[in-house]
Amino acid sequence: MDVTKLRRGDRMGDPTRGFAVEIIRPGLSLGGGDSGLGAIGRIDRATVAPGHVIGMHPHRDDEILTYVRAGRMLHRDTVGNAEEITATRLMMMNAGHTFQHEERMLDHGPVEALQIFLRPRAADLGPKVQFHDFGEVLSHGKWRLIAGPEGAPLEVRAQAWISDAHVAARAALSLPPLPAPDAVRLLHVFGGDVEVGGLTLRAGDTAYLKGDGGRVLAGSDADLVLFVTDQGAPVFRGGMFSGNVLAD
Repeated sequence: MDVTKLRRGDRMGDPTRGFAVEIIRPGLSLGGGDSGLGAIGRIDRATVAPGHVIGMHPHRDDEILTYVRAGRMLHRDTVGNAEEITATRLMMMNAGHTFQHEERMLDHGPVEALQIFLRPRAADLGPKVQFHDFGEVLSHGKWRLIAGPEGAPLEVRAQAWISDAHVAARAALSLPPLPAPDAVRLLHVFGGDVEVGGLTLRAGDTAYLKGDGGRVLAGSDADLVLFVTDQGAPVFRGGMFSGNVLAD
């Protein structure tokens, strides 16, 4: 297994004004003509103050996983949903051809989350929104499948899989086997620090993992998010937020 640490993303906003985000575009570290990696368009790591409202705005041809780790938010959209999102109750917005939404941060401390923009297998799919209550905030010592094309709590309309795990300090966790010959992985450290493939990754770091096998060794209690994409599968790269922002 080859491991490459990605450079940190572009930072936007101001935490003192209630909104800050780091935009991770994995392809920018890997070279080539795509700002994303297969079905993984971009990953936004956000901190948003209670009471802040991200007003109604559109998406098109984006598959969007809202992965909350702290705080609570109220989601509203143009397909009729008004739902609360928490660290146990996550949401997948399959935007398709027409979709708008807004997010209001509730008074339970700042929201800390990843907004994960995945690419659908094709353009102009129908819009829908999914919710799932996982019951527990953390998956201790094992990988928990969150989203995937089939058999997952939340459906992604692409060959992409997202899992998470909490690894106790000084414990090791093997990486799951790859689901396809052309599959590759990204590992994001939401909190703590780990070693993988001889590299140390700390909170906020992301690594590109090529090849099967491998394990993660936690230096401290660590919260991890694992992204897998099949680079041999069809993907639409023209999404409003998930699409390629580099010239072909």
